[in-house]
Amino acid sequence: MKSLTIKSLTTKRVKANPFFQVRRIFWETRTYIFLWYLVVMAVFIGLSVPIFSILIWRQVNTRVEEELVEELKAFDTLIDEQKITEEGLTQENLPKFFKHFLSVRIPEDDTFLITILDGKFFRSSPRALPETVWQNSELMGYFLQLNKSERNRYKTSDPNIGDIMYLTRPVIAEGQIRGLFVVLHTTAGERQEIIESEIIVIKVLFIVLFWALILAWIASGKILAPLRSLSTTALAISESDLSQRIPIKGTGEMAEVAMTFNKMMDRLEAAFTSQQALINDASHELRTPITIIDCHLEQLTTDSQEQKKIVKLLKDELNRMNRLVNDLLLLAKAERPDFLNCEIVEIGSLTEELYTKATTLAKRNWCLEVKGTGRIIADPQRLTQAFLNLAHNATKYTSEDDVITVGATISKGKFSLWVRDTGEGIDTAHQKKIFERFERDVNGRRSEGLGLGLAIVKAIASAHQGWVELESQVGIGATFTIVIPV
Repeated sequence: MKSLTIKSLTTKRVKANPFFQVRRIFWETRTYIFLWYLVVMAVFIGLSVPIFSILIWRQVNTRVEEELVEELKAFDTLIDEQKITEEGLTQENLPKFFKHFLSVRIPEDDTFLITILDGKFFRSSPRALPETVWQNSELMGYFLQLNKSERNRYKTSDPNIGDIMYLTRPVIAEGQIRGLFVVLHTTAGERQEIIESEIIVIKVLFIVLFWALILAWIASGKILAPLRSLSTTALAISESDLSQRIPIKGTGEMAEVAMTFNKMMDRLEAAFTSQQALINDASHELRTPITIIDCHLEQLTTDSQEQKKIVKLLKDELNRMNRLVNDLLLLAKAERPDFLNCEIVEIGSLTEELYTKATTLAKRNWCLEVKGTGRIIADPQRLTQAFLNLAHNATKYTSEDDVITVGATISKGKFSLWVRDTGEGIDTAHQKKIFERFERDVNGRRSEGLGLGLAIVKAIASAHQGWVELESQVGIGATFTIVIPV
């Protein structure tokens, strides 16, 4: 069966998870840049609309005031022309003058020319005035009593009229104030135009925002592409070998990051190569003398019983040293990418096989509790090694009458493989220490091992992205469980 890499399969399985994809997109640097750009654009739009409204209102007010001043200047010009005539401007010809001015001067839209003679409304252009300026209105009453020049704004609650901007000019005939000229403008029309303009501006700004965000998302993706390449290369390196490097393009910050990363990988590859060479050399240099000594002991002729005991003792020590070398080499390789040779494993048949092997370790009351169903991606040889370490450990701290239960199952996305015994148990204070290397004689129990068995179990579980759980009470027993996410 084709070998697989546990990290590669785990990564692909996680990446295929839709929830992981959504969560990953949300926490990407690209998303942060996009959200900041969105906030900046939203603030810009939020400030632009009221600023635009204020500026356009000022512009409109200025234009209306200029129109009012223009009407007032035209009125003053006509008065000056009338004064220099032979007839001049008198109380008797003032009504005629008002009629003449209103007939020759056509006001702009929403602009009204009003003349007041001797404190009474005389005539207006156009004749139809807004309700707010009718003869019995508050504003008209104010104009009838006014006898001075004034520039002001009268606020109304009528949306069809809006505010009223006006200018007044008293009319002097024969040295006395005989009338009043009023030019006013209702702002409802301008207000409606401004509102329509604001709506158009808001629509345009939102369209611009929409396309700007799309371009920002695309641009940020282009800018951060080297970082994604860095991540992809780093992931590939951790999954296969250490020879891959990131292509260096340009001379910017991204190129510097890629160059620094490649230099780091050069050092890392050299360190791994050196470590592998050390492991191979140590394996050869340590095993060779052990093998030589063992061969000579086999050929050694022993006659006396005492000599036989010495030879047996030496062979036991050589076997212990050989196991120690093998265990140390295994722990040294545990974190290498090629430590596991994973494949699809049927847990039912695996559990039965492990149970059969465990029963040959020692005479105990062995029990297969659950053999489970389903498949996992794992290295069956390493799992067997870890399980037999746990089973062998259980036999060391139990007697022939004790029960050792084994089982395996898949539940809630986790594969669990356990060994439970009814032996001496482990004190809570020592439960973490026993997974350390060369840790023995916990709780004063006898121990003939090297103190590496549980460290190897932990290393194998970690290589599968899993862990080892321990539940134990002194005098009741212990349960060791290898847990691997599936």
